[in-house]
Amino acid sequence: MTSTAQPPPASGAREAHPEHLGHVVFITAAAAMGGFLFGYDSSVINGAVEAIRDRYDIGSGTLAQVIAIALIGCAIGAATAGRIADRIGRIRCMQIAAALFTISAVGSAVPFALWDLALWRIVGGFAIGMASVIGPAYIAEVSPPAYRGRLASFQQAAIVIGIAVSQLVNYGILQLADGEQRGEIGGLEAWQWMLGVMVVPAVLYGLLSFAIPESPRFLISVGRTDKARAVLAEVEGKTVDLDARIEEIDLAMRREHKSTFKDLLGSRFGFLPIVWIGIGLSVFQQLVGINVAFYYSATLWQSVGVDPAGSFFYSFTTSIINIVGTVIAMVLVDRIGRRPLALIGSAGMAIALAFEAWAFSADLVDGKLPETQGVVALIAAHVFVLFFALSWGVVVWVFLGEMFPNRIRAAALGVAASAQWIANWAITASFPSLADWNLSGTYIIYTVFAVLSIPFVLRYVRETKGKALEEMG
Repeated sequence: MTSTAQPPPASGAREAHPEHLGHVVFITAAAAMGGFLFGYDSSVINGAVEAIRDRYDIGSGTLAQVIAIALIGCAIGAATAGRIADRIGRIRCMQIAAALFTISAVGSAVPFALWDLALWRIVGGFAIGMASVIGPAYIAEVSPPAYRGRLASFQQAAIVIGIAVSQLVNYGILQLADGEQRGEIGGLEAWQWMLGVMVVPAVLYGLLSFAIPESPRFLISVGRTDKARAVLAEVEGKTVDLDARIEEIDLAMRREHKSTFKDLLGSRFGFLPIVWIGIGLSVFQQLVGINVAFYYSATLWQSVGVDPAGSFFYSFTTSIINIVGTVIAMVLVDRIGRRPLALIGSAGMAIALAFEAWAFSADLVDGKLPETQGVVALIAAHVFVLFFALSWGVVVWVFLGEMFPNRIRAAALGVAASAQWIANWAITASFPSLADWNLSGTYIIYTVFAVLSIPFVLRYVRETKGKALEEMG
C-alpha cells in the first residue's frame, strides 16, 4: 500500500501504447494478487474468532493477542521487504510472500495448540507486510507513465475485494457446517476450513509470479540492461526510445537520495513537523476503529444477539460497502481533492460511530438489542465503513505518497507505515477487553478520534492535489 515515487517520464515515454495495455493490465492484476491476499488474510480471521475462543477456552485478553499478533509480522515484513526486493528482485520477493501465505494457511488450519496458531498468524502477517510494499512498488515500476495512476489503484481495489471474498467464503463454509463455527466438515472444524482455504489464492499468486516479467528498474540496477530493454518494449512498446528510457531510469536511480532515519529528525520535537503530520494521518486512520469492522464484526453482532449466520452475512455486506466506498474514493480523489474527502469522511464516520455508541448503550432484551437500536446499529455500521472507505481508506495512502519532500520520502513513508501498524495493533488487541468493559463506551472512544481528526486535517494537512512531488518542501 505504500507508494513509490517515480521520475518524470522521458518525452518518448509519455504516450501510452494501447496495443500493449491489455498485457500490462494482466501484469498489474497478477501483482495485485498480493493485495488480494493482504485483504483476505487480514479479514478471514473474523470468522474464526469465537470458535478459537471456545476451542482453546481463553479469555478476551489472550484472544486479542492471538488475533492481533499477525500485525507484528506485518510490521516486520513491511520494514524488510524493500531491502529484500532490492537484493533478489521484485518477482522473487512475491514468490517468497506467496510461499509464506501458503504455509500460514496450512499451519493455521491444522494447529497443534494455541501457540503455533499464533506462530502461523505471524508468518501470514510477514507475508502481508511484504505484499503491502512489493505490490505497489512493482506496479509503479512496470506501468506506462500515462496509465500509472489508474493501474496503481489495482492494489487498493484488490485489498478490498480480498476482504469481501474472505467474508463470502466464511459465510459459505458456515452454511455447510449448519451455522456452527465449530461444526465438522470433512474431519476439520468450520473455522479451520476458513483459515485454510487461503491456500488457493496463495498458490495462484505464486503461479502468476512466474508469468510476469521482472521490474526493469531492478534489472537495470543489477546490470541486466538487455533484459530491461525487452521488458520495457513489452510494457511500453517498441516505438519508445528504449535506450533513452534505460538511460533515464539509470540516471534517476544514481541521483536518488537514500533517505535515512537521521534525515527525519528535527531540532525541537524529535521528528520534522511534516513527519509528525504523516504519523498523525496514519494513526487517526486506525484509531477510529475501522479494523474492528474487519477483524471482529461477526463477534460484535453475535454479542448483541444476532445468530452466527446473520453475523457472517452482515460481515459480507459490510465488505461490499467497503468496495463501493473505495471505488467512490478512486473516482473523486483527483476531482475534489484529498482534504475535502478526508473532512467529509471524518464527519460521516463521527456521526455513524455516535449512532453506534447510542445503539449499543441499550440493555439487551433476551440477549438481543431492542429492535430500534438493532436497526440503527446495523445501518450505522455500514455507513461508518462507507465513509471510511470513500475517504481515509484511500486518501491517507495518497497523502503519504505525495506529502513528503523527495529527500526524505522513503524513510518518512516507512515511519508513517510503522505507526499505522502499531495503531492497528493497539485497536485490534484492545477491542475484546474494551467490549467486555463497555461496548458503547468503546464506540464513544472511536467517535472522539473521528471528531478530533477534523481539526487535525484543517490545521495541519495541506492539499497535495495537482502538485508535483518536487513542490513538496
